[in-house]
Amino acid sequence: MAAHRKPRQRSMGGGKARTAATIALAGAATATGFDGTGHAEPQLTPGQVKAKVDKLYQEAEVATEKYNGAKEKAEAAGQRLRNLQDQAARKEERLNSARDALGSVAAAQYRAGGLDPAVQLALSDDPDRYLENAEFVERAGSRQNAAVARVRKQLREIEQLRGAAHIELTSLTSRRAELKQHKKTITGKLGSARRLLSRLDPQERSLSGASQDRASRSTDARDTLAAPGSAASHAPGSRAAAAVSYAYQKLGSPYVWGATGPNAFDCSGLVQAAYRAAGVSLPRTTYSQIAAGRRVSRSELLPGDLVFFYAGISHVGIYVGNGRMIHAPNPSAPVRVAPLDEMPYAGATRVV
Repeated sequence: MAAHRKPRQRSMGGGKARTAATIALAGAATATGFDGTGHAEPQLTPGQVKAKVDKLYQEAEVATEKYNGAKEKAEAAGQRLRNLQDQAARKEERLNSARDALGSVAAAQYRAGGLDPAVQLALSDDPDRYLENAEFVERAGSRQNAAVARVRKQLREIEQLRGAAHIELTSLTSRRAELKQHKKTITGKLGSARRLLSRLDPQERSLSGASQDRASRSTDARDTLAAPGSAASHAPGSRAAAAVSYAYQKLGSPYVWGATGPNAFDCSGLVQAAYRAAGVSLPRTTYSQIAAGRRVSRSELLPGDLVFFYAGISHVGIYVGNGRMIHAPNPSAPVRVAPLDEMPYAGATRVV
């Protein structure tokens, strides 16, 4: 009968095996997830690291030029705001003086205006003197009306200045937010570059930067010919020669994004400082500097010309002759002499 039938016992071996397999798989998955081997990045060669780092530096430089442009605009907006505030303050001083004068006249009229003019004339001991005084008062009243009109005009002008100042303040606030965003981008790119380089041992880092070191240490005939005196003597004018001489004096200075000297530079900051020393005012960014003079072809280059790189015109150097330039490359290298072919060439400008 069914009541006396023994219950079927499940095979413990199969269940244990499946459980053990499940635990083993889960353990393997867990271990993979925690130690990162399942998602580990492939080991990069020094050359691949250098390529990635160079790309990060170039992207950081794009953001740096945008930062420089936003900073220039923020400084201009700040100066306009200060000028407007100064103008408003001066007008308010004049307005207060005019109001005080009107208040004095009004008080005097109030004190003297108790009697009707006809009664004053009738009671006057000297009618002729009274008529002369009345004529004076009429002229004074006309001057008072003109003063009131001036006060009203000053009030309108002050309100206009306040409105313009509000616009500039809004612009300044926007530029500061833009600066903050570009700064975040720059520091992020540079941080990523540092982390990539930290994967390499010192020898590999040295090898990855060997081509850059050769660019700055080379002592072949072309470098000798492009010495400061030789380069300056071939410049198209004294100001270009002075800019070239300044650039040579700054060889070895560190690259610092946003810096314009005298002890550290970014690429456009070095160019601006070199020409400032030569008495020429240049815009702050590469995007503006390329439009600051006359465009010249690569075959026409002379020492002192500005040479630009990358499709986005995000890098600039100062040509010194023989296919060489002086530039501030990136945080991995100081101001140095380098070949034009080191980066994708985009064009050149002669500013003097």
